[in-house]
Amino acid sequence: MTVGEPADARRSSAVQQPAAENQTTITEPAPVDAKTRRPWHAFATPLIGKAVRKAARLVHSGGSAFPGKIAETIDPGFLARTLGQLPLGVVLVSGTNGKTTTTRMVASVLENLGLKVFTNPTGSNFTRGVVSALLDRVTLGGRLDADIAVLELDEAYAVHFVRQVKPRYCLLLNVMRDQLDRFGEIDNTARLLSSVAEATTGTVVLNREDPRIAALADVVPATASVRYFGLDASLRSFFPSDDDMATTVSLPGLGTAAEHMESGQASAAASDGSGVVAGKGGRSCPDGDSDAGGHTPEALPADVTLMAVGDHQATFRIDGTDLTTPVRLEGVYNLYNAAAALAVVRAVLADIRRDAIGTTRAKSTGSPDSDASAARMTSVAQSDTDALMAALSTVTPAFGRGESIDVNGSMVELLLVKNPMGFRLSLASFPPEGHDTMICINDEYADGRDMSWLWDVDFTSLRSTGVAMISGVRAWDMALRLEYDQVPVAEVDTDLDKAVERFVTANPGTPKHIYCTYTAMLAVRARLGRMTEVADAGVGR
Repeated sequence: MTVGEPADARRSSAVQQPAAENQTTITEPAPVDAKTRRPWHAFATPLIGKAVRKAARLVHSGGSAFPGKIAETIDPGFLARTLGQLPLGVVLVSGTNGKTTTTRMVASVLENLGLKVFTNPTGSNFTRGVVSALLDRVTLGGRLDADIAVLELDEAYAVHFVRQVKPRYCLLLNVMRDQLDRFGEIDNTARLLSSVAEATTGTVVLNREDPRIAALADVVPATASVRYFGLDASLRSFFPSDDDMATTVSLPGLGTAAEHMESGQASAAASDGSGVVAGKGGRSCPDGDSDAGGHTPEALPADVTLMAVGDHQATFRIDGTDLTTPVRLEGVYNLYNAAAALAVVRAVLADIRRDAIGTTRAKSTGSPDSDASAARMTSVAQSDTDALMAALSTVTPAFGRGESIDVNGSMVELLLVKNPMGFRLSLASFPPEGHDTMICINDEYADGRDMSWLWDVDFTSLRSTGVAMISGVRAWDMALRLEYDQVPVAEVDTDLDKAVERFVTANPGTPKHIYCTYTAMLAVRARLGRMTEVADAGVGR
């Protein structure tokens, strides 16, 4: 088997995904044929949407998905028509953990290589959020000046998105227990993602270390191709699947991921040079031997393999060669996301090279715009792996995902946490020593109402330093959880604005970690924005 081969040449057993009893009910537009259902007033959609968006910003002091909801209501075909203009189509990124950061990486790398990229950079990952972001970019005539779209979609809303727009590429990261009140059990989440794989027309990029994700190769259309990204065997203990999740705070015989990064590296095992890791290592599947299709991870050749991690440094194996690059990303988990991003970027580059070495899929009109696009594609087609590594090294963290904000001389790192694995990996990657720690837990719809997952997180790494502040709607639940792990808590205040201000102004000069769920992170970032300058969340800025 070779990387990128058609789906009918891969294993043929069908994936059986049980339906969940608690499947989320989501109100979304029905599938639309944009050519036959274009309303007479479609010409006014950009103007109306922009006006609503501007009003929303004035009222709410920021962006909103509300303009997207209005546009979807008055013009259901707007999303499909607008994205249909793109010569390179759509890259859809989904999965439980890492969507926002990985989307940012893919978009930033492609942009640094020379493409014009449209993306939804703030993590508004429902379809109406994508429409709202489009309204900010299209001209009044409805033209989108971009070559490709790189879009993060929530696992459930991705199903509705692909009913309207068939992605040319999809990147499926992982499946973990997350928002059980919305998604039901983990197999239902995998079933949602299988719909995305089935709808993809070009290349599906899968995580070979996650058995439920790797098994989705079976549902990819025969006309599409599959690529994998993976881990060296020596690193698998840092990234356990949901089935074999072991504490990442203290791994027997290995120490924490942060300790390995501080020491300079987590060493790689041997490889046969073909891109297939030959080392021996930890489990990645429920039975410790194989994925859902009966294959060991090594039997699936990874297009990009993360071989070693260091302090703001990573080594990737690509085409049999190990390449080391500095990175500005925070957290060991983001280095694996980087391997995923590189894999899908390589798929895009392969298609650009194949399409007449740099010509777009659209017919040339001889216009200045067409000539500029052709020149841009020709330049991008010449990008080599060194250019990929250089582009990756410039990517900064997505907002709220290891983002550092200077507040009166104290560096405050915002760390999004929304499920057991995400919280465990954050705790493993950001040692509490020498830092003040705050935890903010909300239970709004976007966070998930069910906070029982907090009991699956090992907080014992915080015992020695304690937690200075707990806030958010479920602050007292969080305090109770820490009590069971014997973690001292200095203060609890459900008023998040006041709690954030007190926390960041205490102990001037001491760096700080703030772990927060999604809506809490938005509120924390907004509060910090009133205290200091907070960078724009857009790609490359």
